[in-house]
Amino acid sequence: MKRNMKKVADLAQQHELISDFFSWPASREEWDQYRLSREQLEHFREYGYVSGIKLLDAKQVEVLRKDLEELTDPKHPGHHLFYEFHSNESADPNKVLFHSLGHWRISPAFHDVLWNPAFLMAAYQLLDNRPVRFWHDQLFCKPAKHGGVVAWHQDYSYWTRTVAMQHLTCWTGLDDATTRNGCLHYIPGSHRWGLLDAPSLAGDMDGLLKYLTKEQKAQFNPVPIELKKGYATFHHPLMVHGSYENSSEQSRRAFVLNVFADGTVSNSDEELLAGVPPVPRGKKMEGPFFPLLFDPVSPASHSAKGPG
Repeated sequence: MKRNMKKVADLAQQHELISDFFSWPASREEWDQYRLSREQLEHFREYGYVSGIKLLDAKQVEVLRKDLEELTDPKHPGHHLFYEFHSNESADPNKVLFHSLGHWRISPAFHDVLWNPAFLMAAYQLLDNRPVRFWHDQLFCKPAKHGGVVAWHQDYSYWTRTVAMQHLTCWTGLDDATTRNGCLHYIPGSHRWGLLDAPSLAGDMDGLLKYLTKEQKAQFNPVPIELKKGYATFHHPLMVHGSYENSSEQSRRAFVLNVFADGTVSNSDEELLAGVPPVPRGKKMEGPFFPLLFDPVSPASHSAKGPG
């Protein structure tokens, strides 16, 4: 049974935890439990990704699943706050890929995952211990039996409207992700290939291959990233990744958090996200829609009690 869908406020104006969904660490020792190991950091540098990071418990996953069910309704009273909303981004009605951006503005739980201490500590480390600023979020849902593909791509190929390239992606499963239901696949080491052209995200799965050199094609060996629900994988902005269709009996729901190191600037005079006031080219990415999430030494950051 769905909860009452009353009119919602824009949560983009609130830049801290607004619920008890997570507990903010009060000491360095409490932060330390979330630190990635040296081996995990080395794996990221070598292969372009690190996986199997627990971000959510079972109860938190269930809350987010319920919110997601409501958010996928085009009649949701907060629908106008989405930057993008695609009930099916695929051109094939028999292969469904739900994809949206902006749900952090609507759901308190999805808002607060931006300030999940486990996420922020990992992001801070993977960005070379630089302050973490929010870029945007995404929802990806592949229904059972007829879920569509996400084509091979690099995230930064869609983000060149922001520079320098100092971005990071975190993908978190709300279902167990397996090869049967369309889990994420990586091409290890592809983050060293440089920037490639951007294919249609829900189009031809192999559209990116035409942009690869002979040497790159020889290295194109997909590795499946199977994850239990509540676990995450982080990847470099140039990591080539994609996911196959879901023909299994299980859905594959996930959310994505995209961040960049503080100091990133706009590379466009156009709006960077639909409905968001433009940030002039060369100006720092900041303001209510691009909040500073984590900076251990800044009194302006909610992380002022952080691990510094």
